[in-house]
Formats: sequence, C-alpha cells, structure tokens
Amino acid sequence: MTNIIESRFGTLVDARRVALGAASGVTKKGSFYVFSIRVEADDVREYSFTNRQRAVSAREVLIGHLEQKIMHNFKKQVG
Repeated sequence: MTNIIESRFGTLVDARRVALGAASGVTKKGSFYVFSIRVEADDVREYSFTNRQRAVSAREVLIGHLEQKIMHNFKKQVG
C-alpha cells in the first residue's frame, strides 16, 4: 500500500519517494561504505560501515524511519 498524502496546496506527495530522494547511494570511500541522509534542510547525517550489506540494510531502515517522519510532519501540519 502506498502512502500518498495531499499537501495543503493540493499536490500529491509520496512519502517513500521523498525519503528516497533525501538519501544518497552507498559508495566506497577508502575501506568504508558511506551514505548520507538529509533529515532537515540544515541537518545532513553521514553513516559509514565496513560491510556493504550492513550499509545497504541500515540505509533502507533509515529511509523507512524518514518516511514515517515525513508522514507524521504532514499530518501534524494538516491537523
């Protein structure tokens, strides 16, 4: 089930796609696998792992958390 929200301007917003757009891909820097997530406009968090599979799974978990945060913020603004 997709969670599409209507903003107060009438546009439809897919929280999953917004969350995916806020996360970078996993890249290798030296001996670490690194990705970053933009939580707010001025809050960018960078995560690094030594195992690629851990980095990919942590990225997916954090994208899910960010999606829930976006949904919560939209509901708080509307209600």
